[in-house]
Amino acid sequence: MMINEDEVVLGQYEGYRDDPTVPDESNTPTFASVILRIHNERWEGVPFILKAGKALNSRKIEIRVDNIFKDVPHEIFQKFLVPSDASEKWVSYLPTAFRNYLHEAYVQVEDVHVSKRTEIVLLAGKEEVTIQDATENLILDTIRGDQQQFVRRDELEASWKIFISLLHRIDRGEFKPLPYEAYGRGPKEAVELLQKASYVETPIIVKRLRY
Repeated sequence: MMINEDEVVLGQYEGYRDDPTVPDESNTPTFASVILRIHNERWEGVPFILKAGKALNSRKIEIRVDNIFKDVPHEIFQKFLVPSDASEKWVSYLPTAFRNYLHEAYVQVEDVHVSKRTEIVLLAGKEEVTIQDATENLILDTIRGDQQQFVRRDELEASWKIFISLLHRIDRGEFKPLPYEAYGRGPKEAVELLQKASYVETPIIVKRLRY
């Protein structure tokens, strides 16, 4: 897995350098959108889109899976089990206080179109309920001696190999972040990058249920 620099957008929100602790010529990104690709038979042509940033219009963790079933070499299942043009979308949306799971499936069987959509939403409705952040969870796991949530050394080294060349270019000032408005959606170039990858963002319907 390698990074194609044509599929990278870095940003820095306007006003970041106004902080007295930040150098006037700081090249530090506060936003990044990267497309990664795995070159093997299973994942060839599938973009893995990573996006993160500060001072955006929302604070959330979101995982989207948009799966278009395609014919593959050496197909062992009959065609009618998984139509080649079927598609499935799954979203996990985790803001601060609740989790939303949205599942949408679209299947075509014998010229009959079937659409199914399911929503499951959980919201902490009691004031005394506290949702621990990632750091709190890791500290608690450390005290307990539980290593399940920790990244293994070989996994960490593999991730550094993917990004280290890009990070060096940023440090040398060869890769400049683009300015974007604070509390917006990030640089417009990031949206254009996703469009080139044929990514279409669909709206998320959120229902809050108390228990």
